[in-house]
Amino acid sequence: MPLLQGHPQGILHGVSSPIPSPVLALEAATSSGSVALVANGQVIAQASVPMGVTRDDTLFPAIQSLLHSANLTVHDLRGVVCGAGPGSFTSLRIGASLAKGLAHATACPLFAVSSLLLAAAACNTPGQYVVHADALRSERFALPVIIDENLTVRADGPIARVAFDHIDDTFHGRHRLAVQTSPAVDQEFALVIPVAAHVTRVEAWWRSGPVVLADWEPTYGRLAEAQVQWEASHGRALPLG
Repeated sequence: MPLLQGHPQGILHGVSSPIPSPVLALEAATSSGSVALVANGQVIAQASVPMGVTRDDTLFPAIQSLLHSANLTVHDLRGVVCGAGPGSFTSLRIGASLAKGLAHATACPLFAVSSLLLAAAACNTPGQYVVHADALRSERFALPVIIDENLTVRADGPIARVAFDHIDDTFHGRHRLAVQTSPAVDQEFALVIPVAAHVTRVEAWWRSGPVVLADWEPTYGRLAEAQVQWEASHGRALPLG
């Protein structure tokens, strides 16, 4: 099974404690996006928004509304958290661009959290799981996770791409959590959605430190389908830049 390699994140070490507060969290790996304000480890405001290439910008107005409701401005933020994928290429680009822009404009650190962890955090039963989402071409993005007795979620291995039929063989003995907005959902076990507010359930999401804005990109998992089709039809790599 191919392990997914994220883009260089350029971790800035030494920023691990105390947890920055308040922080703004964004998640846009699927057609269901979300934003949340978190202060002192508690969600103080959150909203869900639709995502998609044909839709108007929904994330930024939702952020403005959340900040207004909490009587805050972007300059009150002490950190930005962005769902890092894998997932929808276009939605991830939108969310990451907005998160990086906010972090740059406010001089806040930007933290990246796997969208699959944010999805797994929807489950309220302790145990060992594999959370998986559509990866196109009959494959799934899959991440083994552990949910402990306090319902804290942590990764129990790297993200991989596996055939849907091979999930049980690859992650033997683990219950399955399927990302609900994927086209090919798993009907045998729970369906979940990555939500920005779930960052409070992810174990020590700040521990790795912030990313370097100039280098960081989400973990797309594979090239955009449009790029794959263009390169196949032209017989060469798509010029970038």
